[in-house]
Amino acid sequence: MRAIDLYAGIGGWSLGLRLAGVEVVDSYEWWQPAVDTHNGNHGGELNPTDVRRLKLEDLPSNIDLVVGSPPCTEFSYSNRGGGGDLDEGLKDLVRFLEVVEHLKPKFWVLENVPRVAQVLERGMRDEAHPLYRFRDLGMQIEIIDFSEYGTPQSRRRCIAGNIPFDLVKAYRPRLPRRTLGDVVEAINAKGDIVDPLWGCVLPAAKVTERENEGALNAEELRMNREAKTYHPVYNNMAFPDVMDLPARTVTATCTRVSRESIVIGDSAAGFRRLSIRERASLQGFPITYQFYARSFPEKAKMVGNAIPPTFTYLVAWAAQGVSAEDLIPFAEAGQSLCRPEKAAPVTPPTTEGRTYPAGRSFRAALPGLRFKSGMRFELANGRGREQDWQVRFFFGPSIDVREIILDGDLLSELRKSPLIRAMLMALGVEFANVDQVLQTSSPGALQTAWSHRDSGLGPYQVADLLGELAGRVHQRLLSAATDDHHAVIGYVMEAAAEGEEGDSIPGSKKLTTHALPILSGLLVGAWFNTLPWHRLQKAVA
Repeated sequence: MRAIDLYAGIGGWSLGLRLAGVEVVDSYEWWQPAVDTHNGNHGGELNPTDVRRLKLEDLPSNIDLVVGSPPCTEFSYSNRGGGGDLDEGLKDLVRFLEVVEHLKPKFWVLENVPRVAQVLERGMRDEAHPLYRFRDLGMQIEIIDFSEYGTPQSRRRCIAGNIPFDLVKAYRPRLPRRTLGDVVEAINAKGDIVDPLWGCVLPAAKVTERENEGALNAEELRMNREAKTYHPVYNNMAFPDVMDLPARTVTATCTRVSRESIVIGDSAAGFRRLSIRERASLQGFPITYQFYARSFPEKAKMVGNAIPPTFTYLVAWAAQGVSAEDLIPFAEAGQSLCRPEKAAPVTPPTTEGRTYPAGRSFRAALPGLRFKSGMRFELANGRGREQDWQVRFFFGPSIDVREIILDGDLLSELRKSPLIRAMLMALGVEFANVDQVLQTSSPGALQTAWSHRDSGLGPYQVADLLGELAGRVHQRLLSAATDDHHAVIGYVMEAAAEGEEGDSIPGSKKLTTHALPILSGLLVGAWFNTLPWHRLQKAVA
């Protein structure tokens, strides 16, 4: 079969197709590092090409298979929270299908993020949609998790086309089930490295991209752990990542402290992110594959954007009508793989940040005051403005988030309650102790410590202090309000209704369920926000 590869990236489509005996006549990609990587591994002489500007008459003829992965940025929910320019993204989908319509191949297949399935489905039924004119191309739309097809990574993608999907699915029982632990163990072996998927073998010294990042420092560890296990909106993730399951999705962009980072290790040896080689292997690329980029982040981007060749290999066999019984296993097909003569340049891994912008932003939920579904108390610095270190409380559904302003007015109103006045008097020493710790710093000094320009009290320490204080308030209220729980609910609901019109308060059920800890947070947050500490501007040595 003869194929062309549109939006080719670093060659995930081309590698899988070629290993299955398909001739890839031409590939088209615009990003220079990806072009260099494609050429270096496939022996080609591609030049950067904008697929949108391709002239249809310049395309090769007699093509049996058109494949490709149009850019997913505008469709991805990780891009501006799903607020990408869908019309811009549509241009590449239209262009891909224009090529298919022009070449009339026997088979075609497109890969993209799951959200594209909705776009394609709407396009096939809406006469006014730009994709409607391609409704006769025999499009079938599937959401496929590559971990079910031999890739050691849970990666859900939209696969659309007219390939024999039933045949692809028939391959599943014959495919290996590899885990994150399998990949990490194989890549970090001593002596010869045996590819955990493709079976090819190289001496450890010949396997590039095995340089590991340094362990996460205490601050990075805290940020990483909290983003995964205490995120106010999204579901919890395991920390560290589970080794005996397929990995989570390998992403194109992530930092040492981002929620998307895959982190492995333990408290004794330290926690680290994955090397480029480990990421590439999770993406189904063999240990022979080279990544010709100028930096670690650039390599991470090209790997994270790729389609696993383990899956494209299966597509190629299905297009040729090969049965599950006759499918050549990955480990057998991989015996022909060898490393290109030119090794990829060595690019040092990302290191921990030493200093940060003076206005580095901070935002963290207070321990013990996390209620999921977006309801939380958080300490934030107003995007680096040192006078803006405040505790804020948010509640309500994501489409209608509300805030209770934690200020002197709220504190005065709450102090009218005999129950609360008595509690504040009983815990006066506890509040004074926290105030005393804060006096060792100032808003400006706290910001300086957060930007690593000086040592001293840090914002996570402040968040912990306030969370612990709220916990003690909660315990006191719990014992004092046994017979007055309705009053506690009333204080919370009255605060939530402040400034609202009508009787409906979003998230009222959750507010009443967690009334005691919420009241504790309201008291501590309003107390903190009105402290004279906020007016301190101590000189920082």
